[in-house]
Amino acid sequence: MSTDLPKSFKVDPPAGTSKVLLHSCCAPCAAPLMERVRDSGIELTIYFYNPNIHPQKEYLLRKDENIRYAQKLGLPFVDADYDTANWYEKTRGHENDPERGERCTLCFDMRFVKSAEYAHQNGFTVFTSSLGISRWKDFDQITEAGRRAASLYAGMSYWDLNWRKGGGSQRMIDLAKEESFYQQQYCGCVYSLRDTNRWRQKQGRPQVELGKDFYTAG
Repeated sequence: MSTDLPKSFKVDPPAGTSKVLLHSCCAPCAAPLMERVRDSGIELTIYFYNPNIHPQKEYLLRKDENIRYAQKLGLPFVDADYDTANWYEKTRGHENDPERGERCTLCFDMRFVKSAEYAHQNGFTVFTSSLGISRWKDFDQITEAGRRAASLYAGMSYWDLNWRKGGGSQRMIDLAKEESFYQQQYCGCVYSLRDTNRWRQKQGRPQVELGKDFYTAG
């Protein structure tokens, strides 16, 4: 990736809207979106709804990092409910699905439906998500879930810009190091933690330690 890419570039949301709701999964993924949307002169609100994240200690680590960066940029942050019981009910029977499988689709649907509902109730006609910037995620799977959620409300759009492009992936890494963000070691849910630890055991590596690793410059 070229090092002379701009830190930010202007983006245009659909339908010519002047404000956007961003569903954020974590600070490292959301930070480049927050920066770019803000620098494009668009009113941005951060919406944190991630009942999949396990355990609560990990959830709070990720949320607090996101709040920290939102405050730095002067962006409003909406802290939604941590309704884990609802998430377990939604994903019941899919405990052994592989990463990017049906369980992930159900998880995205749940979070995006809630995001679309909040957007509809609070005067937004466009929402997007930071989930798609991660190379570990299936961009099409996430985009389809966003569009399904948006279709529940007349006039609502899911902004399906591929945030990885135009230097987005590199800016995500650069910002994570600049801000010394918490470095997550698994996707987020109890099953991804289980599978990550199983893989680590096979590789002779130690189990995941929560709150230990942070991005560093250099």
